[in-house]
Amino acid sequence: MNPANYLKIKNKIPSNVNILAVSKGFKSQDIKIIQNIGQNDFGESKVQEAFEKQSTLKDLKEINWHFIGRIQSNKIRKVVQNFKYIHSVDSFEKLQKISNISLQEKKCPLIMLQVKLSEDPTKGGFKPEFLILKWKEIQKLKNISLTGLMTINPKGLSSKENSVLFKKCRELADSLQLPDCSMGMSGDWEEAIDAGSTWLRLGSIIFGGRS
Repeated sequence: MNPANYLKIKNKIPSNVNILAVSKGFKSQDIKIIQNIGQNDFGESKVQEAFEKQSTLKDLKEINWHFIGRIQSNKIRKVVQNFKYIHSVDSFEKLQKISNISLQEKKCPLIMLQVKLSEDPTKGGFKPEFLILKWKEIQKLKNISLTGLMTINPKGLSSKENSVLFKKCRELADSLQLPDCSMGMSGDWEEAIDAGSTWLRLGSIIFGGRS
């Protein structure tokens, strides 16, 4: 756990860029340490693990929980009930389900749609052309607040290749009039900022290596 690293990045980034501390795989105590110095947004990708932390840290009312994992259809209700932000909606069908369940639960989660900007068999997401085609239909869905796009670049790209994909994501978000781009992780956050990211998902650079 390295609070100094966190503060160094925090002081380096523009004021319109938010840090999402990716706390999956780390302990509630680690979250507490960093929340104490001003970090309120935390990202989890496993529903059960997140519940345990949410329960342990329920007195910390300022915390905003973000779901960043692949969403399983049978877990959508629990995600809607327990997370303010959902960064990883990767299909129209799941978006419809989230909308329907949010209506039942009287919730309105903030949604970032995951987009797939390169051929990477390990990643899901909307193809840009499909998203544009479906956009009018997507905008009609109730009880969701569409705030932006999220993308994960394939591993092993050069700095330049990362930049190209991040810029594509920003251009697509702008064309859909979405303010947010959730892009950039511990290894490529500087390229992401240059391309227009508004949410950096940072894990190991803040918390250290996962055990």
